[in-house]
Amino acid sequence: MVLSHGVGGGSDESVHSTFASRYVRASLPRFRMPEQSIPKEAAYQIINDELMLDGNPRLNLASFVTTWMEPECDKLIQASLNKNYVDMDEYPVTTELQNRCVNMIAHLFNAPLGDSETAVGVGTVGSSEAIMLAGLAFKRRWQNKMRAAGKPCDKPNIVTGANVQVCWEKFARYFEVELKEVKLSEGYYVMDPHKAVDMVDENTICVAAILGSTLNGEFEDVKLLNDLLTQKNAETGWDTPIHVDAASGGFIAPFLYPELEWDFRLPLVKSINVSGHKYGLVYAGIGWCIWRSKEDLPEELIFHINYLGADQPTFTLNFSKGSSQVIAQYYQLIRLGFEGYKNIMENCQENAMVLKQGLEKTGRFNIVSKDTGVPLVAFSLKDSSRHNEFEISDFLRRFGWIVPAYTMPPDAQHVTVLRVVIREDFSRTFAERLVLDIEKVLHELDALPARAPSGDLAALAAAEASQREMDKQREVISLWKRAVLAKKKINGVC
Repeated sequence: MVLSHGVGGGSDESVHSTFASRYVRASLPRFRMPEQSIPKEAAYQIINDELMLDGNPRLNLASFVTTWMEPECDKLIQASLNKNYVDMDEYPVTTELQNRCVNMIAHLFNAPLGDSETAVGVGTVGSSEAIMLAGLAFKRRWQNKMRAAGKPCDKPNIVTGANVQVCWEKFARYFEVELKEVKLSEGYYVMDPHKAVDMVDENTICVAAILGSTLNGEFEDVKLLNDLLTQKNAETGWDTPIHVDAASGGFIAPFLYPELEWDFRLPLVKSINVSGHKYGLVYAGIGWCIWRSKEDLPEELIFHINYLGADQPTFTLNFSKGSSQVIAQYYQLIRLGFEGYKNIMENCQENAMVLKQGLEKTGRFNIVSKDTGVPLVAFSLKDSSRHNEFEISDFLRRFGWIVPAYTMPPDAQHVTVLRVVIREDFSRTFAERLVLDIEKVLHELDALPARAPSGDLAALAAAEASQREMDKQREVISLWKRAVLAKKKINGVC
């Protein structure tokens, strides 16, 4: 029941609809907390209505993040929203579930563990935090080694490809580590292992390889990187390690490409991060970082607290966080098992092929993504002289699809692509419908005048600015003339 003040009187009267109340006649607060309370029904209705203007998460093909889970898991999430994960002594079962997830994922990544040995790892809010933690471990190990050798340790660097996700740039900037990027080239949109190893020096804390590039889903050759780096370490006496950023590919490769060597089977791979909220099939808010052994995670980075009831080791960037995503990850691991994950990844890959083949049949696109890798399709126009990828992205929104268009990093920034990420809830019907809608967009664009070249656009903008300035001058002159005439009339001059 929502209470509303009558327009004419001062007494409250009951209404059965928020839309019949005064709350829909007032603008929502944007900068300051309102002075008065409002009924819960009105607050819900108003916020829910405004959220309708958001895009549909299921049609957001830009995101790798899970947008659907089973109702049973939704219930578990709802029931655990009020549990703070950091209260390990109060919620020991939740802590145990996280430890089980760490062990399961470590074994999935072929960590060299004994039968009764527990894995070394931690749950995070996503791969960004996991990468920060892994980077800090590499930096501290390198600093300890350099200090022991009596060498300076103030200029650490990390070698990556220019295709890395922005969290690597954040790590480098926040924790004062030089980021040495291997530039890309047209047709080769991942890190070249040969160029990466050439950039390694004594101050390199690690080389980061990407298992599933954000740009085109391609897996980098971690095996070749391991072999080349092993050779360089032997020649120089260094022990430069590898971190694998498997945010997207960590829950794909074990099921689709079990023979591919990218994980702890390679001796130089010391840590791996993976996003549980991507192909781990959990809603946003969960990532994992797994270390090869206890020796790879310096003890001095682990904090011990006891003010929550018992001694608790912690290695995270934040403190409090929800338990629901950890519980949801455990649900998926035991609910689906290896068989279920394998079936889902195979479905995603097949639907990606359906979309790829449909785009190829139009004859209008080059496929930039690879068949082996994350199930996505990255593509670019063969001829962008009349219309470009950004226009296609914009027109597709009219059909509800959110398909990103973006330029590649240096030195391939002249290449523009569109990308469709195939998630668990993207069916074959969706793939076929998307192809039809892309064809409709192409027909609409073909009927429109060609876009102006960038040079012409600049000239047009300059001409418009000049015209606005002339119009402003004319307006000033006109106002001045009227003012003079008015003064003459006041003075009695005809």
